[in-house]
Amino acid sequence: MSFTIIKLLIAALAASATAAPQPIGLRQPRSASGISPIPPAPSVDFTKLLTQPTLVDRFKQLVTRDGKLLPEDELRSVVSFDFNTPLPAPEGKGGAVNLANTKNWPILAESGLAVTVGFLGPCGINTPHVHPRATELLTVASGSEVDFGYILENGLVDPGEKSEIAGKLGPLQATLFPMGSIHFEVNPTCDDATFISALNNDDPGVSQVAQNFFGLDGETIEAVLGFPEQFDGDRIEEFRSKIPANVARGIEQCLEHCKIPKRK
Repeated sequence: MSFTIIKLLIAALAASATAAPQPIGLRQPRSASGISPIPPAPSVDFTKLLTQPTLVDRFKQLVTRDGKLLPEDELRSVVSFDFNTPLPAPEGKGGAVNLANTKNWPILAESGLAVTVGFLGPCGINTPHVHPRATELLTVASGSEVDFGYILENGLVDPGEKSEIAGKLGPLQATLFPMGSIHFEVNPTCDDATFISALNNDDPGVSQVAQNFFGLDGETIEAVLGFPEQFDGDRIEEFRSKIPANVARGIEQCLEHCKIPKRK
C-alpha cells in the first residue's frame, strides 16, 4: 500500500476521532426541479425474476399486470430511481453514498450495471476500498475538485517505486478504477462535492480496506505490520474501535483550512 494511502487512512482516523459533528448539506439532498420524489421500487420475488429465460419475461414480471403495463404511478417506481431521496443518516461524518443495485432497484437484474452517487462534504474521504466484482467509471458532477488515488495490483512497477496512480478531477471530468483495485476519493475543499460512478456489475460489492484489515485477528495484524513495539494486542483493539465509518472526515490540513472544529 502506498505511503499516500497510508497517510490518508491515518489522517482520516485521527480527524474522525477528534472532529465535532458538522452538518453536511448533501447528506439529505432534495430535488429542486419541482418533480415529485420517486417512491422506492416494490419488492419482488428474485427467485422467480432471475430464472426468467429472457429479458422480455423479466420485464413482464416487473412492469406488467394481466398483460398490460402497470398504472403510471406504479410503473414510475419500477423503471426510475431517485438519488434525491433522503439518505439514512450514516455513521460516517464526511458524507454519504447512495447505491442503486439489483437489490434496491430490481430492474437492474442481469443488466451488468450499478450506479453510485457519492456526496462528499468538506474534507470528506470515501475511504480506500475495493469493488470485488466491478470496474468503476467515476465522474465528478459538482464541486470544484475531487482528488483520487488507486493501487492497481502487485507487479505494476519495480520494487521500491511509487505504485499509486493519483490525480485531481474537476466538474465533468472522469477516471477509471479497474476491478479489484484499492481506490479512494477525497474532497479537499470547504464546499460540498458530488460524484457519479457507473459500475459494470449489478452487484459490484464493496470492501473497505482499513475497516476490514483491522477486522482480522490481532496476531495476523501485528505480523503484517512487522510487530511494531508500540502496537500490541491491546493497542490493536483500541485502534480498531476508532477506525471511522465510511464516508470519513479528513484530512487534518483541510479541517484546519475549513475551520471545522475539533473536540477538546
